[in-house]
Amino acid sequence: MTDPTWVSVLPPVLAIALAIISRQVYLSLAGGIWLGWTILEGWNPLTGMASAIDGIIVVFQDPGDTRAILFTIVIGALIATVEASGGVRGFVAFLESREWVNNVKRSQLLAWAVGVLIFIESNITVLVAGSVARPLCDRYRCSREKLAYIIDSTSAPICILIPMNAWGAYNLQILEGLGVEDALGVFLRSIAFNFYSIAAVLLALATILWGIDIGPMRKAEERTRGGELLWPGSTPMIDESLLTPEPVDRIPPRAVNMILPIVAMVLCMPASLYITGGGDLMNGSGSTSVLWSVLFGLAVAWILLLSQRAFTQHELVKVGLKGAGGLVPLALILLLALALGDVAKALGTGEYVAQVTNGVLPNFLFLPLIFLVAAGTAFSTGTSWGTFAIMLPIAVPAASALGLPLAPFVAASLSGGVFGDHCSPISDTTIISSMAAATDHIDHVRTQLPYALIGGTVATVCFSVVGALL
Repeated sequence: MTDPTWVSVLPPVLAIALAIISRQVYLSLAGGIWLGWTILEGWNPLTGMASAIDGIIVVFQDPGDTRAILFTIVIGALIATVEASGGVRGFVAFLESREWVNNVKRSQLLAWAVGVLIFIESNITVLVAGSVARPLCDRYRCSREKLAYIIDSTSAPICILIPMNAWGAYNLQILEGLGVEDALGVFLRSIAFNFYSIAAVLLALATILWGIDIGPMRKAEERTRGGELLWPGSTPMIDESLLTPEPVDRIPPRAVNMILPIVAMVLCMPASLYITGGGDLMNGSGSTSVLWSVLFGLAVAWILLLSQRAFTQHELVKVGLKGAGGLVPLALILLLALALGDVAKALGTGEYVAQVTNGVLPNFLFLPLIFLVAAGTAFSTGTSWGTFAIMLPIAVPAASALGLPLAPFVAASLSGGVFGDHCSPISDTTIISSMAAATDHIDHVRTQLPYALIGGTVATVCFSVVGALL
C-alpha cells in the first residue's frame, strides 16, 4: 500500500480493542494480523487469512526477529536454571540476613534497582527483575500490578537512555543511515531531552518512596494487603511453576549462583557489540549481542553448577528445557507482535499517523507534536523500535530544514516511542512485564496507565518549553 489512508490504523486499533474487551492477547494480536492482511488482499477474508499465516511465518526470514524469539526461549532456560540452583533464594536470604530487604518498600526498591542496573535489553531487564523481586513482593504483600509497573518503568525507559546496549546500537544505526554527522554525539546530547524516559524512571522511584497509589493501583494494593494476589477471575500471564522448578537440595542456596551468571551476561553485551561491530561498539548487532550474552550467562550458570556438583548434565538440560517451555507463550506473543508490526508497516500505519499532523502547527510546537505522534504510532503498533524507524527519518530532516539542533528532535521521537509503547496493551515490553510479575496483563495495563499519562503530560510540557526556546 503506497498511499496509506485511515484504514491503515484499523488492524492495531482492532488488536487493542480486542485485548481490552476479551483479555485474550493471543487472539487479539491474531485478529489484528488477519484484518491487516485482509485489507491488503482487497478485503477478501479468506485470502487475508492465508496471507496472515504466511505473514507470521515470514517473520522468521528476518535474522534479527528470529534471534529475538530464540533469545526469549534461552532466557527462560537461564531463569529456570538460576531458580533451580537456589541462586535466587540465596540472594534473597543474603539481603534479608543483612536486613537490606525486610519490608514492602525495600522489596519494591530492589525491583527498581535491578531494572536500573541491568540495562542491556528491556526484555532481559523485566524478566530478571521479576524473578528476583516477585518472591519478596509476594511475601511483603506488594501487589503484582505494582511490581509489573516498577519493572516496566525501568526497562525501556532505562535502555533508551544508555547508548552502549542493543537500543543504542539500533538507533545509532538509524541516525548514521540518515547521514547524521557525529551520530553518537547527537544521541548523547538527546539523553538530557528524553523527558518521558527520565520522568518514568523518577516517577516509579517516587511512587515507591512515598507510596503514591493512584486509581486502580490503590485498589490492587488494598486487595493484596488483604491477602489476595490477584483479582477473582484474573489470569496470570505465565505459569510460575514452569520458571520456578524445585530447587536442588545437594547444595545450600548461594547468591553467587544468581549474581555471577547475570554479571557475566551484562559484561558480555559490550564485548559482543565490539566483536559484531568489527571493533566499533556503535556498529554492533544488538540482536546478536543480546543472544550471545544470554547464552554466555547460561553457560556460566552451567559451569558453576557442574563444578559444585549440584546437577548432572542431564539434569541441567531437563531444567533448561522446562524453563524454555515456560516462555514459549512469550515467544508466541513476540512472534504475533512482530507479524502485526510487519503488516502495519506494509499498510503504512506509522506513515499515515505522521502525515495527518505534519505541517499543521507552528514551528515552536514541532517538538511536542513529534512526541505525541511518536506516542500514537507506538501505541497503535505496539513497538517502540518500529516507531523509532518511522519517526527519526521524519524528525531529523525536519530539524535540518528548520535549521534547529537535532538532539531535541531525536529525543522527542525516542521519548514518544517509549511513552506510546508503555501505554499500549499490545506492546511486547508491556506484555513481558505482566509475565515477569505473573499478573493479569489487562490489570497491569489499567494500573500502569495513570502513571504513564502523568509522565507523558510532564514530557509534553517540557518539549513545549524547549521548543519555544529553540
